[in-house]
Amino acid sequence: MARRPTFGDEPISRLAVWSRRCALFALAVAVLSVIVLRSGLLEIVPALATFAAALIFAGLAILLAFASFVVIWRQGLAGLGHSFLGLFLGLALLAYPAYLGYRATVLPAIYDITTDTANPPRYDVLARLRPRGRSDYPGAATAERQRQAYPDLVPLQLGVPAKAAYDAAMAVATKRKWLVVDTKPPAPTRPAAIEAVARSPIMGFRDDVVIRITAQGDGSKVDVRSASRYGSTDFGANASRIRSLLEDIDDASGAAEKRAERDEQKAPAKKQPEKKSDKKR
Repeated sequence: MARRPTFGDEPISRLAVWSRRCALFALAVAVLSVIVLRSGLLEIVPALATFAAALIFAGLAILLAFASFVVIWRQGLAGLGHSFLGLFLGLALLAYPAYLGYRATVLPAIYDITTDTANPPRYDVLARLRPRGRSDYPGAATAERQRQAYPDLVPLQLGVPAKAAYDAAMAVATKRKWLVVDTKPPAPTRPAAIEAVARSPIMGFRDDVVIRITAQGDGSKVDVRSASRYGSTDFGANASRIRSLLEDIDDASGAAEKRAERDEQKAPAKKQPEKKSDKKR
């Protein structure tokens, strides 16, 4: 008597198996490329080429998954779990690049953003780390595109002295774990400046930030410039960084001002010197 095949004996769709394999391989390559980018083991071009290869295998995994669905439906084969795993991993790997591609279509192709397009803060120490020709501000065309896309990016006016604004900016940069490469505290003859390297959260791309604090009477003005080291577009990352940085500096300087006011109120009043008695001894 012939034994009936059990569930485990059902033939598995080879397309489903290869979909899972391609997706797992794409995931491994993507993780490896991110590690290489964040650690700086390779130049950015070969590292990005490795990540692009991962995306190609992710797309192949998706195609194989859909093809396996058809085969499984028509021939009654097993392997649906492999197909869904390949489809899920492939879509997960392609989701973020697809989102960046969408942002590239709706945002201008600029990589250098500043709150003062007429007189942008200059890179000093960071100019030696940036690629050749990427330290100078791009010019009027970039400034016009920035004004149209990000009209809210303007200098931050603070009601605290330049030293307090400088301390608040340093505290924010330290809290964000940026690599601070140069600092210039405020001086009577020049504004204060902070140069730091920020990194994107996933790929670890290095963007260069300079913060300039200028004294204005009893208050101060904060200007920021953030620029990507590579590429012709930043997908809005630099504008978002400047926007959140100015908000944090504003909050930090306001908190410091309130603490100073509370300390001044709590300080005991100075005792007035006692007057000598006019009475004769």
